[in-house]
Amino acid sequence: MTTQLQERKATVNPKKFSLWLLLLGILMLFSGLTSAYIVRKGDGNWFDFELPPIFMYSTIIVLLSSLTMIWAYRAAKRDDITGIKIGLAATIILGTAFVISQYIGWVTLSDQGLHFVNPKYGDRVSASFLIAIAAIHLVHILAGIVYLIVMFINTFRFKIHKKNTLQISMCNTYWHFVGFLWVYLYMFLYFAPDF
Repeated sequence: MTTQLQERKATVNPKKFSLWLLLLGILMLFSGLTSAYIVRKGDGNWFDFELPPIFMYSTIIVLLSSLTMIWAYRAAKRDDITGIKIGLAATIILGTAFVISQYIGWVTLSDQGLHFVNPKYGDRVSASFLIAIAAIHLVHILAGIVYLIVMFINTFRFKIHKKNTLQISMCNTYWHFVGFLWVYLYMFLYFAPDF
């Protein structure tokens, strides 16, 4: 009987395992993109430019959203339904603010004449890397916002509470991952001209 209980404790929830595999795949994708950035920059014909300041504000917004997500998760563990709702709503609002700030960043780049271009034409392929990396990351943030909205709706249906925290735990893990991924990408792109 004790062995059976130990086996149950040792198993990983299949949904959490799938999430970790997804996060590993995302990590590999962005590792490949940043590696390609370094290799392409080393080839020459590279245009260095400063990141628009709005990307720094995006970073602050995503860090704040991690704090509100922690608030929602901890509220779920305490069975504080109001706290879950407030934390998730704040995270959704901050996630949306992140999306808007990224759009403003792209508009700023465009105003500076930095566009997504074919690498065969022009010396501004560096802007293409920035736009591609930010756009692919933005897709993952949008998926996270959809997941947050589902969690928010489930809170009103009383599906998230002290005895059922699996969904919000997975959402918490995913949101922190994509948030800290942006912090890494921002730092990488900010310091990239110094390579």
